[in-house]
Amino acid sequence: MVWMSWTLPTAAFFAGIALILVAMTTWQAISPSVERKGFLPIETTRGDRLFIGLLSSAFVHLGFVALSDVPLYVATALCVLWMCFLMRWG
Repeated sequence: MVWMSWTLPTAAFFAGIALILVAMTTWQAISPSVERKGFLPIETTRGDRLFIGLLSSAFVHLGFVALSDVPLYVATALCVLWMCFLMRWG
């Protein structure tokens, strides 16, 4: 693991993803989800919306890195809001 730069933000990011996956797995075991249709054009479960949210958040971060000098904390804040919106109404 020496080849990867394990800085505090990098470790916090991966720890956050791991905690989200553990929480979603526990929630699914306690209360199985059913597919529903929100503003997305497909029926989705909680896990589907989590995957869509994580994937779109990755693209938002890549866009911020490539196209602006704005700190990534701004992108992270936008992605947290996006994930909350997507998980609730997606």
